[in-house]
Amino acid sequence: MTKILIIYTGGTIGMVNDADTGALIPFNFKQIQQNVPELARLNYNLEVYSFDPIMDSSNMHPDIWAEMAQLIFTRYDEFDGFVILHGSDTMAFTASALSFMLQNLSKPVILTGSQLPIGEIRTDAKENLITALEIAATKENGKAKIPEVCIYFDSQLFRGNRSIKYNSEKFEAFRSPNYPVLAEAGVHLTFFNNYILPQPEKELQVLLDFNSNIGVLKMYPGISEQAVMAITHSSVDAIVLETFGSGNTTTAEWFIACLQEAITKGKIIVDISQCQRGSVELGKYETSKKLQEMGVISGYDMTFEATVTKLMYLLAQGHGKDEVIKLMEQSLRGELTLS
Repeated sequence: MTKILIIYTGGTIGMVNDADTGALIPFNFKQIQQNVPELARLNYNLEVYSFDPIMDSSNMHPDIWAEMAQLIFTRYDEFDGFVILHGSDTMAFTASALSFMLQNLSKPVILTGSQLPIGEIRTDAKENLITALEIAATKENGKAKIPEVCIYFDSQLFRGNRSIKYNSEKFEAFRSPNYPVLAEAGVHLTFFNNYILPQPEKELQVLLDFNSNIGVLKMYPGISEQAVMAITHSSVDAIVLETFGSGNTTTAEWFIACLQEAITKGKIIVDISQCQRGSVELGKYETSKKLQEMGVISGYDMTFEATVTKLMYLLAQGHGKDEVIKLMEQSLRGELTLS
C-alpha cells in the first residue's frame, strides 16, 4: 500500500471550528478523517506528523525548514511521498528553501494549504489535500512521477522554487510567472513531462544550514542616499537588489558609489527584477551596465523567494565568495532560466 507522510505545520487548512467556542482550532488526525471522509477511498497508508506547537506561517524560520528537511530525510525510506500542510503566506519561501536543502530528491514533497479552513462548507482544503496526496502517490515505471519540491494549489502543480503567492482572496492563490505548471488537475491528472525534473542518479543528501544575514534593497524613484546606505553600509553578507525592468537602477553617482563600496567590502549583490515576469539582463541598457561592470550578479528570472533562500543556503555551505557568486548564476534545482 502506498505510504504518504502528512506533515502539518499550521495554516488555515488545518483549522476546524471548536464545538464549544466556535473559534478556529487545529485539527488532529481523527478530525481530518471526519472532515475529509474521501481520504478513506484513496486506499493510502497515511501518517500525520504535527508540529508542536503549530504556527502561523508568518512566523516561519530557517530552523523550522531544517526541522522539516531533517524529518523527511530521517523517514525518507518509509514513505512514497510527503505532503506538507502549510500556511500560504510563506509557502513559496518554504518550498524554495526545501528544494535547496533536499539534494538529489527522488520522491515528491508537495506543499499545499487552503484559503478557507477545512471545516467550512465552501472550503478549498479538501480538493487541495486530496489531489496533493494523489500527486505524491503517483508513480511511473516504479519511480515517483514528481521527484521535486512542489506547491499544489487550485488545480495546478508548480515547481516550488518558481512559485509566488499573488492573491490573498481567491482560491487561485499561487502562480509560477516564469516557468510552466508541472501538472493540472481536471477530470484527469495531466502531467507535463517536459517540465518535470529528471530522477537523480545519486542518493538523497540533506543540507540544513542557512545564513539569513541578508539585506533587501528595493528601488523606487526618489530613493534617498540615506535609505540606500542603511542597507549597503550595514553588516549583512549579501544584498538582494530589486531593480526596475530588466535589471535597471538609477545611475546617480552616489548610488553607484554605495554599491561599489559594499562590493569592495565583500558583500554579494544579486540583481532581480521587480517585474513578476521576465529576466534580468545586465548590460542591456546603460542603466544596468555599470552594475555589471562593478560585479553585481544577475538573478536572471528567479523569484524573490528563491533568490533569498538560495543565498541563505549557499552562504552557509562554507563556499568562498567567488564560488557563491558562481553558483548563484547557475540553476541548481531548476530555479532559474539562463538567458
